[in-house]
Amino acid sequence: MKLINNNQITDATLNLALEEWAVRNLDLENEDYLLFYINRNAIIIGKHQNTIEEINSEYVKEKDIQVVRRISGGGTVYHDDGNLNFSFLTKFSQDSIHNFKKFTEPVVKTLNELGVKAELNGRNDITVDGKKISGNAQFSNTKSMFSHGTVLFNSNLDDVVEALNVKIDKIESKGIKSIRSRVANISEYLNENMSIFDFREKLLKSIFGTTENYPVLNLRESQWKEVYELANSKYRNWDWNYGRSPEFNIQKINRFDFGQIDARIDIKDGVIQNIKIYGDFLAHGDTIEVESKLIGKKYKEDEMIDALKELDIKHHIGNISKEDFVKFLLA
Repeated sequence: MKLINNNQITDATLNLALEEWAVRNLDLENEDYLLFYINRNAIIIGKHQNTIEEINSEYVKEKDIQVVRRISGGGTVYHDDGNLNFSFLTKFSQDSIHNFKKFTEPVVKTLNELGVKAELNGRNDITVDGKKISGNAQFSNTKSMFSHGTVLFNSNLDDVVEALNVKIDKIESKGIKSIRSRVANISEYLNENMSIFDFREKLLKSIFGTTENYPVLNLRESQWKEVYELANSKYRNWDWNYGRSPEFNIQKINRFDFGQIDARIDIKDGVIQNIKIYGDFLAHGDTIEVESKLIGKKYKEDEMIDALKELDIKHHIGNISKEDFVKFLLA
């Protein structure tokens, strides 16, 4: 394994571009890579989410907070200089898909060694005393993948609360009263004074067995040029980060054990004119492939199921059958 040197960049658009460039261009068949990064104030939107409904737009503008969509699923997270982000980049393996235990183990191990009783909980969270200190998600293609996560070290939790619009059903599904009561910083549980950079060194030692002379990848100038081009064309692009919400006359929302699905459907004369599927589910596929199959079809159970017959719905949405997914859209 090699550590990717991100040159201490704190621009979320560049760090996410670096991560995507790496998973698509590095030789992950023969080498694993690790990327650490810290972003200045930013909201990172899950791939399948409706940005404008996830953020407090006035607060974001007032505080000059970056809003950037990532290529992995899951929910929206807030980043600041008290938040350490990690990404393990590897070759694609079916055994690694949704195997968050495998990739979070170094973090949990390090925290336990520091006297913090952390554990992987639920779908993709690391918790301490039932409070979330890390959320995780994945991206994959046919050859490579990454599993990445955030670690709340000494983040400004008041900003987390103010910047994000957390849906009531998500709060209720966790059995909590508010988002503030659900999250915590690692620093609250440490018995010793430690900076976020000290914690990063502890993680490096856990992963590499040393804090010195571990293998590092320094990108060439030509490679950095490609990263900047990706940041400019995608991660600084309004269409990618926000996108346009389609007109709709039917909305279906439900929270399943794999996450929330929020479907917006425009129907005229009994035919689906447009459909957009949002959610915080962790599926690796693109929802557009599901949407395109349904557009132009009658808003009718048998025709909709038939339209989806060649799709692996679990890859695109989550652990739900085609039949149950269509029933949800029709309910």
